[in-house]
Amino acid sequence: MSGTEIVLTGLGEVAVRQARTPEPEPSGVVVRTEAAGVAFAEVQMRLGRYPAQPAFPFVPGYDLVGEIVATGAESSWRVGQRVAAMPRTGAWAEHVALPDRELVEVPSDIDAAEAVALVLNGVTARQLLRASGVRRGRTVLVHGIGGGVGTLLAQLAVADGIRVLGTASAHRHADLADVGVELIDHRAQDVAAKVTELAPNGVDAVFDPLGPSSLPASWRLLAPGGTLVSYGSSATLNDSGPWWRPYLGITRLLAGWEIGRLLGRTRGRRARLYYVRPGEQFRADLAELFRAVASGRLRPLVAERLPLENAEQALDLHLSGKKTGRIVLRPGSPST
Repeated sequence: MSGTEIVLTGLGEVAVRQARTPEPEPSGVVVRTEAAGVAFAEVQMRLGRYPAQPAFPFVPGYDLVGEIVATGAESSWRVGQRVAAMPRTGAWAEHVALPDRELVEVPSDIDAAEAVALVLNGVTARQLLRASGVRRGRTVLVHGIGGGVGTLLAQLAVADGIRVLGTASAHRHADLADVGVELIDHRAQDVAAKVTELAPNGVDAVFDPLGPSSLPASWRLLAPGGTLVSYGSSATLNDSGPWWRPYLGITRLLAGWEIGRLLGRTRGRRARLYYVRPGEQFRADLAELFRAVASGRLRPLVAERLPLENAEQALDLHLSGKKTGRIVLRPGSPST
């Protein structure tokens, strides 16, 4: 038996191929993919800009939701169960082999595209909010609030009674009108001036995925005791040097601020670097997010649902910034 998979064959090169259905490991399963997410990570991988990515050629795909169609002899799962996983690569395929330890059960009444929007992006949003330590009644700034992480982070924060300011291009504002945030058009407005107007005493946390050029301004917007959380770096796409150079710039800035905090020079402000990690906490947070969606307390925004064969179009669409929420690939869907 064979199925479709997407392969990054070289810098900027995306191919659609047929591959044999894998066999499960003894303590593993094979999943028929219902939905796979499109994230900034794959945009970086396509250009060879993602930290420690595999050598070309390889199948990308950070996360997926699907149905188990085969199990290993020692697996604790059964055929027919619906699961989610975050393998980091390999999810852009019709069938994916996964170890038991990476799986989280998905309720049957949650749409596959909405469910996969929670795997990488939802857990990242939940853990970012936790890392900031911000409580009810406080104010935060979310850069890129129209993206897959930003839309969920905003909803979670608002649900916790936190005031949210968010930067987004004007064309995304209508999609975010019901989220309950105060929007700033970062293309037409002076972000720092607007944040200072809205929060004269500073914000209690800034969530910044933009990279080293943005972080100093984010740091200056913090209130005493506030937290800057850096996650990812869109600067990798604009930097002509090695992929790690923007991350080195981030690390230097955050380390300098943390040293200053330890020396009592930052008015209690702190800086954190975050990246999502698999493991027990990840699985617990994802299960909690599924319950929030099932109860109607959380609504993932799905920007676009495209056939798996249209992966190159999905990457271009993600990079364009024209869509609000998560772009999702759907194996088995008819190609447009």
